[in-house]
Amino acid sequence: MSMIHTEALVRRFRGGVIAVDGLDLDVEEGELFGIVGPDGAGKTTTLRLLAAIMKPTGGIATVAGYDTVREAEAVKREIGYMPQQFGLYPDLSVEENLNFVCDIFGLEGEERRRRIDELLGFAGLSEFRKRRGGHLSGGMQKKLVLASALIHKPRVLLLDEPTTGVDPVARRQFWEMLSELHSGGTTIVVCTPYMDEAERCNRVGLMYEGRMIVCDTPAALKRMLPGVVLAVSVPPRAMIDAEQALRRLPGVLDVQAYGDRIHLIASGPEIRPELEAVLAAEGIKLLDLRPVPPRMEEAFIYMIRSRGS
Repeated sequence: MSMIHTEALVRRFRGGVIAVDGLDLDVEEGELFGIVGPDGAGKTTTLRLLAAIMKPTGGIATVAGYDTVREAEAVKREIGYMPQQFGLYPDLSVEENLNFVCDIFGLEGEERRRRIDELLGFAGLSEFRKRRGGHLSGGMQKKLVLASALIHKPRVLLLDEPTTGVDPVARRQFWEMLSELHSGGTTIVVCTPYMDEAERCNRVGLMYEGRMIVCDTPAALKRMLPGVVLAVSVPPRAMIDAEQALRRLPGVLDVQAYGDRIHLIASGPEIRPELEAVLAAEGIKLLDLRPVPPRMEEAFIYMIRSRGS
C-alpha cells in the first residue's frame, strides 16, 4: 500500500519559478525513504506539499489516503512534520513546549502526562524537561522537535534535513531514534544532505531542478555508476594540478576530490599507464592507485554533472 502518492505534482512560485516539476512518487507503508539533491532542487517544497501546508499548482498528492488539498486537516492528523529550523518556542521549557503541542492535538489528563513522559525518555530529554528550548544544544533542540512531532502518534514522519548543524554523536543518536520508529512501522520521508544517512534508507530519490531524476535502493543506485572508481593519491600540494590533468585523460568520466585523495570514475581499470604518463608530464608523483567500491556520493555527483553537461 502506498502511504504517499503523487501524480504530476507541480508547484510554481511568482516569477515563473518551478520548484516542483511533475513529481511522480510512491512511498510504501512502513518505508524509510530518503530524498537527496542540491540546494534549490525542490526537496523542502516537496515536503511542504506533502504536509498540506502548501497547495500545489498542478497534479495531486495523497498522504495516508487523504488528498492534501481537499482533506488537508485529515492529512495533518496523520503526519509529524519537522522543518529545518527549530520550530518551537525558545522561551518555553522542554515540558512547556510539549504541553503546547498537546493542546493543539487535544491530549489531556493522564494520556497527556504519559505521552510526554514517554517522549522525554525516548528523546533522552527527561533530565532537561525544565530547561528552556533556546538554552538546549542544537542536537537536543532537534530531538525536542522530533518528540513534538510524535505527540499524536503520526503514521507518517516528514523530516527536512533533521540533523543539519549537529555534532556527529547527536546525529548518530537521532538516527537511532529514527531506526526505532521505522522498526515500529512508521513511514518516514527524510531529506538529507548526508550520503551516509541516505545509505540507511530503504530507497533514495535524487531530485534535481524540481524533478525526481532517479529513485531506487542505495545498492542499485551505486550500481548505476558506469565504469570503475579508482582512488588516486598524490602529494598534497599537487592535488589541484593532478585533478585538472586527470580530467583531460581519455576514458575518464568524472573526477571528484575527497581530502587527500582523488576519486576517478574511469571506463576501466586498464587506464593506469596513461594515468601515470599524464601525471609524469606534469611533474606529479603518483603515490598510490587502487580500485575502491562506488559510494552514493560519487553516483549522485556523477548523475547531476551528467544532467548539466
